Amino acid sequence: MVTPHGGTLVNRVVSKRRREELMEDASEMPSFRLSGGLRKDAQNIASGLYSPLEGFLCRDDMENVLEHSRLSNDIPWTIPILLDMREEEAKRFTEGDSVILESEDGKPFCLMDIEEIFTYSKKEFAEKVYGTDDINHPGVQKTMDMGSHLMGGTITQLDELPDPFEKYALKPMETRVLFKEKGWRTVVGFQTRNVPHNGHEYIQKTALTFVDGIFINPIIGKKKPGDFTDELILDTYDILIKNYYLKNRAVMSILETEMRYAGPKEAIFHSIVRKNFGCTHFIVGRDHAGVGGYYAPYAAQDIFEEFPDLGITPIFFKSFTHCWKCGGAVDGFICPHGDEHRENFSGSKMREMLVRGQIPPEHMMRPEVAKMVIETEKKFVV
Repeated sequence: MVTPHGGTLVNRVVSKRRREELMEDASEMPSFRLSGGLRKDAQNIASGLYSPLEGFLCRDDMENVLEHSRLSNDIPWTIPILLDMREEEAKRFTEGDSVILESEDGKPFCLMDIEEIFTYSKKEFAEKVYGTDDINHPGVQKTMDMGSHLMGGTITQLDELPDPFEKYALKPMETRVLFKEKGWRTVVGFQTRNVPHNGHEYIQKTALTFVDGIFINPIIGKKKPGDFTDELILDTYDILIKNYYLKNRAVMSILETEMRYAGPKEAIFHSIVRKNFGCTHFIVGRDHAGVGGYYAPYAAQDIFEEFPDLGITPIFFKSFTHCWKCGGAVDGFICPHGDEHRENFSGSKMREMLVRGQIPPEHMMRPEVAKMVIETEKKFVV
């Protein structure tokens, strides 16, 4: 089994007995209510998905990540995980104290030991993480909407919150046990935020020929308008796996986090998270976590050359099409035929057909998947 990032799988979720002890003091502590995105980040820290992080970053770690894409202890890390707040909110807290972090509905969720409260440059943050300060980039826009102050420190999760996707929500300690029980020594992770078409299936099954199992890991959380809904992504993958995958070779679980659309740096971050789940390999496509035209076509693959110590093996796919002469899905490394024999897997074209109630051709999308999309009333994020 692959070693967790940083060497140890973090677990910051307390036992029921310890929770009761901590909650006795909670009423006397100041509190801060988390947004949905921050709450999910706190959960991912506590469960070990963001190992080796044990809390929200302090200044030294944040600045090192921005400048060198590494934590201050030199462990690779590319996306700062931060707790932001407005100036007037920051004045309520003191370094060295403890604070209760509440969920969106006001329920005590985490205990945080405050190590540092500090300010930062939003412009510098955007340029270092997203490679641009263009406000039209969704990640830049979110950065500019963040509070002016950051609060860093170790967190302890006090309670498990209800999860509408509970049956899909496996923690790293659970996936690692599951992979071991299945006898998987090598596991390839596949991230998605779309309903599957035959191009995705081709990528997954091609990678699966080299490893023991595939871990299909959809992103669940805030996305940009026009993306497919979380429920539809899960339903369509359920039906694809049921009908077209060997039962003991594929597992699906979710990653609850927000897409940041940080392109290359997010590709590294996503790889680290899958490594913590227990994956030995991770599929990286042509424009992983990209948006608009902000990143070069293969920037999300080229960046891996900068991280020889990442500890997970990327599997790159340049491009793939349906070749009429070959009679199936192919990529440029195996198909000798010209463009006149090829048809791209156009997600936008399939989307347009589905919206009109038309089932795409079977060489583009499995009919069971297409039928489910057509019959689902709420297809897209608005």
